[in-house]
Amino acid sequence: MTNKAQRQGRDFIARHGETVFNAAGRLQGDHAHTPLTRAGFAQAEEMGAALREILGTGPALTLWASPTGRALQTLAVIAEHLELDWHDARTDERLVEIGMGDWGGRYYAEVTAEVGPIIDPATGLLVCAPGGERYHQIAGRVSGWLADTDADRGDRLVIMHGISSRVLRGVMTGCDVHPEFEAPVAAGLPQGSVVMVENGAESVVHHGTGRAPA
Repeated sequence: MTNKAQRQGRDFIARHGETVFNAAGRLQGDHAHTPLTRAGFAQAEEMGAALREILGTGPALTLWASPTGRALQTLAVIAEHLELDWHDARTDERLVEIGMGDWGGRYYAEVTAEVGPIIDPATGLLVCAPGGERYHQIAGRVSGWLADTDADRGDRLVIMHGISSRVLRGVMTGCDVHPEFEAPVAAGLPQGSVVMVENGAESVVHHGTGRAPA
């Protein structure tokens, strides 16, 4: 899982914009449909403008997204900036966010009052929830998606989530396996951020303005 992915083309990996759950301080996890806020739509606009500066209009770009509403809403705005057809996008369940088990949908403050801090201060990663997903499981599913789509040619855009995108990026860039979380995990970035991965190396294309903790 720590081998660098070698694919013919660049991967633009984006974290969706702010949602109503983020604004309310609730744990979102793998909840399917939590719509964007106005700030979230503004972040999607900024990502679209940044990608248009790099790629121009109508680029040869394969569109991928988590099947969640917030990822697809973000993609719709970006696709409009790039003058691409949103309906051409492909979705895959393996791109969804970490499953939060018993904590899913609950307020951060409420869970923290019960069990203590749920965000690791050193990494900014969420603590695994009771009944929830573990980081090595995320690494397994995103690695499976990478293997199945390795034949994709040219550039592609992938819209996903804070935690799962960090693991995907970690796998793609050959990050070391974290001793506690048992998966390769890249550095955290705010919502509305876009990175480019090419030949196993990552660069930040757009630094978002989101304030969600994970």
